Amino acid sequence: MENVELKRSWPYHLLGIMVVLIWGVTFVNSKVLLNHGLMAHEIFTLRFLFAWLCIWLISPKKLWCDNLHDELLMVLLGITGGSLYFVTENIAVKVGYVNNVSFIVCTAPLLTTILALLFLKDIHANRKLIVGSLLATIGVGLVVFNGQFILKINPLGDFLALAASLCWAIYSILMRYVKHYSSVFVTRKVFFYGLVTVLPVYLVRPWNFPFHDFLQPLVWGNLLFLGVVASFACFALWSFVIKKIGAISASNYIYLNPISTVVASAFVLHERMTTLAFMGAGSILLGVYIVSKALPQKA
Repeated sequence: MENVELKRSWPYHLLGIMVVLIWGVTFVNSKVLLNHGLMAHEIFTLRFLFAWLCIWLISPKKLWCDNLHDELLMVLLGITGGSLYFVTENIAVKVGYVNNVSFIVCTAPLLTTILALLFLKDIHANRKLIVGSLLATIGVGLVVFNGQFILKINPLGDFLALAASLCWAIYSILMRYVKHYSSVFVTRKVFFYGLVTVLPVYLVRPWNFPFHDFLQPLVWGNLLFLGVVASFACFALWSFVIKKIGAISASNYIYLNPISTVVASAFVLHERMTTLAFMGAGSILLGVYIVSKALPQKA
């Protein structure tokens, strides 16, 4: 029975992996835009605005959820998976050490598993789950630090990265409670409430980026990729994947995020790969495999 279920669900697992690998590349896109003068909340606003406009082409015309409780859940999803997550992550990259930020943010699946063990009755701790999570986390460390084990502590940057990681963990858990809505509808709501809840940031940090600088190919090219591919397409697909294989199982693939980040960095930013980084990638893959075997179907 388990083999039959696996045969049916493998396309959704593959889809989840593809989405995560694309998201791994976005660290590089964001870094390029930050280096060109855009602020963290400006990048987020533009990518979610593009995505929100695009999703109306395929979204049902239904505007509101069935009840106030569900509508408030969508607000929380917009904050934890949108405004608060991306703004804290991008600011952390700006003010902290990129290695620290990448490592802390990519521990989101570990936090998701901890929250699931604490609050979800159908998830239980077992040896495979613990060993797999630790292996994947160690692998993330090897890949992100890329063999350069120099401890640099930046309290503000590290705290913001941890906040971003916790936001994504909460977002993953909350997605379990809106599965009765279509993936496209949920994604549109996340984009909308993400945009609404980022507006107060502009009271403190007004728009600063000159509009004529959008003519630079590197700027509009990276923004289009972040908005159309990484947000519009990937968020809709991610909601669909969570519905099919479960929030915890899907979140487990976030461990793969730094693999594509390091590969993209090597090609775009000319950062070198080390033997330890390759070993870390292997550790991530093994850890993800072990955890996937430890979780129940659609966890």
